[in-house]
Amino acid sequence: MKRFYKAVAVEPADEGWRVTLDGRSIRTAGGRPQIVPTRVLAEAIAAEWAAQGEDIDAAGFVLRDMADYAIDVVAADRDAVIASLLPYAETDTLCYRGEAGEALHDRQVMVWEPLLTAAERRFDIHFARISGIVHHPQPAETLARLRGVLAAEGAFTLAALHTLASLAASLVIALVAIAPDTDAPDADAEALWDAASLEEDWQADLWGKDPEAEARRARRFASFAAAMRFAELARG
Repeated sequence: MKRFYKAVAVEPADEGWRVTLDGRSIRTAGGRPQIVPTRVLAEAIAAEWAAQGEDIDAAGFVLRDMADYAIDVVAADRDAVIASLLPYAETDTLCYRGEAGEALHDRQVMVWEPLLTAAERRFDIHFARISGIVHHPQPAETLARLRGVLAAEGAFTLAALHTLASLAASLVIALVAIAPDTDAPDADAEALWDAASLEEDWQADLWGKDPEAEARRARRFASFAAAMRFAELARG
């Protein structure tokens, strides 16, 4: 598609901010007004539009697409999105470790345990730790408490959580990513992605790195970092 606009601007809208192209406000993929909660997020989305060349590259609209998801999908059915997030706590990757005494187990405990214990303290919950891959249910009280934590978040934060949790296979990592705990260990994007990718990286160190796997890891990290940035901008 050819670029069809010249001027990109940001202006106040009902309970938020919106981007305009040549004075016309934009809509979501679902046809709804694209109104975002903070000016900084609107300005970041405007920058995506302004950065387009003569031909529009759809891949350049990462933040816009996440805003569309928040408005068209999350806001339309928050309960369904929250229900889709809870399984990432039920099978959180941070809870499944190798057998005690193995080098991998020791590495998992060193990297994952600080994140998990910080989440337990922060949300007043408890996670069961499992050795091996056989599923073990998490306490019902933990899942109920996390449902309440998610229910307190807005649509834009839930949209970011959906991306973060699915990429990390961990609701704990996703929750740290959207709002780092001052008492938690390092919570920057690279540190959290390294934690999420621990087992994959462990295997790569043992058997050698595959270029295609490395490229896939880089793409997934870029999506993870973008979702973190989206959450930060949406929360102001």
